[in-house]
This record gives sequence, structure tokens and C-alpha cells, in this order.
Amino acid sequence: MIFLPGTDQQVKFLFTSTEIKDKKIIIAGPGTIEIAGKLNLGEPSKIIIIVDDYDSLITMRYRLQQHGEKNIEIRMMEYDNTDFRNDSVDVLFAQASLSVPKRHKIIKEIKRILKPGGTFCAGEIVLLKENPPAFINNIWESSELKPLSIGEFEKYYEERGFEILDKKDLSYTLREFYQLSEKKLSNEAGNLSEQEKSYYKKLLKKISHESNVYLKLGGNEYMGFSALIMRKK
Repeated sequence: MIFLPGTDQQVKFLFTSTEIKDKKIIIAGPGTIEIAGKLNLGEPSKIIIIVDDYDSLITMRYRLQQHGEKNIEIRMMEYDNTDFRNDSVDVLFAQASLSVPKRHKIIKEIKRILKPGGTFCAGEIVLLKENPPAFINNIWESSELKPLSIGEFEKYYEERGFEILDKKDLSYTLREFYQLSEKKLSNEAGNLSEQEKSYYKKLLKKISHESNVYLKLGGNEYMGFSALIMRKK
């Protein structure tokens, strides 16, 4: 299972309408080794995962060695300032990595590196209701998130030059994600390598806080997850 909001369902959503054989794919965000493995089944020419912090880089390279996946590379770079050339990427996949304060700059960079007609699959945490209570806003702040409301999600991307090809509400995956990922990470905490400890310590704390709000304090009324498949015009 992919231990991110959206779980395995965002990858399945992409495969319903997108041919990735011989395509160059960029995946933005940590915790995406399993995503890369599933996308690799579609026989892309290359998969490059980008992460924006050193702990994630070291941890994911270590995990990639354990998985033994071929054709996958991991690099560290800022999502809003990558090393890729203009119009050089066929598919960009982002799952739970774009609902951040730097969103505008990141989307501008994604548009720069995608080929004309290139595919952009974005899955994001979204706000289901306006005027959320303080404890929901505290979640966003502590997790450094700035989610769009469900009503403005599609419009945001259309205004930035993307044609929306398909959309899917994956909010139902959040309960499974918070239940299973909290259990999995807690069980594995004692078996972490030195490279993984600092990364997972932060992740465990974040997931524990979010899952408590979502599962026990009514956060499910406000926290959703939505995915889009788009084409660069």
C-alpha cells in the first residue's frame, strides 16, 4: 500500500486514462518509492523522484536499494526550482505534496518543465467546508499546509493554463490512510536504521496528530482529498 493520502487509488486513477510507456516521469514528494514501483509497471523510459530535504533523500535511496527497483532515480531539489530543462518532462505526478504555501511557484515550475500536451496528475488535501474550526487550522499550520477549498480546486489549475481531463474524489481514502499508516509506522519505529530515524520521527509525530483529529475529533467533515489529471495547453 502507498502510505500517503490518496493511497493506491491515485496511481490507479492515472492508469485509467494515461499511457506512460517510454515516457519520462517526474514524481514530486517523499514517501513515493511504492508509487514509482507501480508506475514502473507501465514501462516508462525513466522515473525521477525529487525530494526537497536531505533526510528524505537518504531515507528513500536506502529504501530504493531494499526494493531493488530499476529505472528509478532520486534527486534532491526544490520543487519550485528544479534542474530540468524547459518542455522536457512527459508526465509529472504529485501526491499530497502540493498543498503548501509555495504552491504558486511550484505550479509555475511544473508548467515550465512539462512538454506541451504533457500530463500532470495532482492529488491534494482539500478543504471540504469553508470557515473550519481552529483545530483544523492548527493542523494546516503545524503541517505547513495551505489547502485549497474543494470549490476552487479545478479553477485554480484552469487559470494557470492546464486543461482538466478527468477528476476524482479520493476523500474516502483518508480514513484508511490514517488508520493503517499510523499503525504501520508505529510498529516499525523500533526497527529503523540510523538513516531513517530522524525522518520517521518527524513523520510519526505529524501522522499521529492528524489521525487523531481526523478519526476522533470530526476532522473528516473538513479534510478531503481530490485528484486531477490535466494536460498542459
